[in-house]
This record gives sequence, C-alpha cells and structure tokens, in this order.
Amino acid sequence: MAPIALDAGSSSDQVETLKARVKTVDPVVFPDGLKTSGQHPPLYDQIRPYSAFPKHIEGPTVWRPEDYANNPERWVHQFSAVEIEEISKAADNFITSGLPITGITKENFPLPGLESNLSAMRRELLNGKGFMLFKKGVPVNEWGNFKSAVAYFGLGVYIGYPISQNRNGHILGHVQNLYADSTKIDSVRIYKTTARQAYHADECDIVGLLCLARAETGGESDVASIHHVWNILQAERPDIAELLTQPVWYFDRKGEVSAGEEPYIRGAVFYLETPDPADPARAPRVYCKWDPYYVRSLQRFSDAGIIPPLSAAQEEAANILEATCERVKLHMILEVGDIQFVANSHTLHARTAYTDYPAESGMPRRHLMRLWLSVPQSEGGWRLPYWDADEKKRGGIQVDDTAPVARLEGD
Repeated sequence: MAPIALDAGSSSDQVETLKARVKTVDPVVFPDGLKTSGQHPPLYDQIRPYSAFPKHIEGPTVWRPEDYANNPERWVHQFSAVEIEEISKAADNFITSGLPITGITKENFPLPGLESNLSAMRRELLNGKGFMLFKKGVPVNEWGNFKSAVAYFGLGVYIGYPISQNRNGHILGHVQNLYADSTKIDSVRIYKTTARQAYHADECDIVGLLCLARAETGGESDVASIHHVWNILQAERPDIAELLTQPVWYFDRKGEVSAGEEPYIRGAVFYLETPDPADPARAPRVYCKWDPYYVRSLQRFSDAGIIPPLSAAQEEAANILEATCERVKLHMILEVGDIQFVANSHTLHARTAYTDYPAESGMPRRHLMRLWLSVPQSEGGWRLPYWDADEKKRGGIQVDDTAPVARLEGD
C-alpha cells in the first residue's frame, strides 16, 4: 500500500493512518518490534512565522568553542575499568544469546551500573551543549569488530532508539570510503567518499560515531552550536535568519523513497518547537534541519520546471550559514575506540576531507561505525512539527518495509 503524502490540508485521519502503519510491524522483519518512520514533510500548519522566533537565545545550548576547547573534562568521559567490564559482560551475554544486533534493547543488554550516567549524558545531549565524547570507549583492537559493534549498539540504545540510515535498512551504518564519486551529489551520499562534509544535521535526534580506524590525514570533526549561530545571524543578517525560517527550501531524497512518495521534501531550515500541552508557558526552542548537499542536488527537478531553483538570496543564505558555523566551530579528533555523540536538534557538524593510508602500507582504511538514534517527544525529545514526533523510531530513512540490517562493513 502506498504511503500517504501530507500537505497543508492533511487531516487528522491521514496522520492517524500513518501512525497505525508504522506500528504494524512483523517481528521477524523488525526484531525489536519497532519500525523507522522515515522522512516526511513537516505539518505546514505547525510552522511558526519568523516573528515568533526569539531575537536572542540564552542558556546551555549556546556555547562558544573556547568554552570547551581547553576544558575536556566538560565534554569527554573516560570509562573506568569497572564500566568497561560491565559493557564487555553485557556484550558477551548478548552474543551468546544468538540474537541479531538489530534486536538489542535495554532489556537484553543490561547496564545497571552505567544506566544512570548514560541517562544524565542523554539529557545533556538533548538539553545542554549537544555533544559528548567517550574517550577510548570501546577497546576495538582487543574485542574485534563484531563484539565492538554489539557493545556500541548496546550503549546506543540507552541514548535513543536506533533507526534506519539509508534505503538498505542499515541500522548500524559505516562511514568509510566506498570509492563513490563525490561530485554526483544527486545520487551519492558524501559519507561514502573522502570529500569534506559541510555543516549538516542527520535525519535523527542524535548521531553516534565509533572510530575503528583513522585516516592517514584528515577526517576530523567540527561541531557548532546552532543557537550561537542563530544569535549571530539575528545580530548581523536578520534577513537571512528570516529566510531560513520560511518553508521555501527543497531537500532531495536521492532516490531513497517508498512507493508513492515524492522525491524531495519542502520545508524550512529553522523551526520552532510545537507547544507543550503539559507546560504551555515554556518557550519553544529553535530547531535546525539542514544539509546543503540535499539542497544543492535538485537541479534535475528545477531544470524540468518541477520545483523552483535556488534563488540568489537562498544561495547567499546557505553560504552565510556555512561560514558562520565555521566561525564558531569546536574541532575534535576521534582516536581509535572513541565514541562521539552529537545532537542534531541544536548543533550542526562537519568533517574535513581525508586521505586513507596507501594499500601497500598494510594499514586499514578510515572506518567509523555510525548510529542514528531517535528520542520521541514523550521521552524527552524535542517537540517537532512532524506527524511522527512521538513515534519511538521517528525520522531516519525507511524505504517501504526494508528490514533493518547490521553489517560489519559498509556496502
């Protein structure tokens, strides 16, 4: 059955139908009983006008690189020997069970000693600075890729619900050079190349990266507070801030669509959270959804007259947004075994271009395992203007009923 396309006049019945479908899952296909809801257009009647946005944001989500660059104790966590042993035991027990990695849950991957700390870190990711680094979180050279993947996935389920990252159902993703052509941005996703990745947010609440192998040069991370960026735009270029709040931006889906869905999504870059019925007085936060590669890869549709091309003002806004992130970035380097978690709601992240070791060196290619994690609004996630805002596995990329898979290498 084809998915329902939502538009400005979508009814509550259509939304309820979509919610019912995402809850109708075959446990043989989806071992944890949950299905990724996938990409969808926003509910346009819930998009707030620029006049409703704050002129200036304050609080822990607004930070400058100097706040953390020389204070690693504020954002780097080193697992103790006792914590590593607890993770190792949970991984070994899960492996013995014979269940697939895609079936890992908090119930079958118990971490009683770590759970409260992981819950506090999850809150900090969602409501604080929006990033965290577990230094040498997994002894990957000792454990090997399989046990490391189980341990990493097990840690991830305490942060959020793992969701599908592409049309192939990769719920455990791999960031490595698959020798794809980075210039073919209408079909190639940049994480499969060695090219620089511009500042962007992924289709999930929190993204995690476990470093298995480093590049010879490059491949380093940058993170920017989008609320600090917003303040700069409001002070220096409010015209650009306003344009970025308007639902006039088209985002490519690069062919990762279910039957009956459009190949692109129209939306804004900055949104306001929807009202919280439990706390109507709470000020809504500014949320960012951006990836310039998905905005600039739509020429095949604009050339055909299906959608408008980017205007000169939009091109400038995209460039200014990138440049502003670059002004306020925090740079970090992931060593082998490090785990990085970054919130996609109020930070944008980038990656420098990289070069792998030559084949004759015997060194492995750069390789990071990736998790996309969802946090529904009923469990502390941001209140977003999408029909799936309270689905456990909101967001992500789900093509029809493609089963989730957890491979140990990219493909």
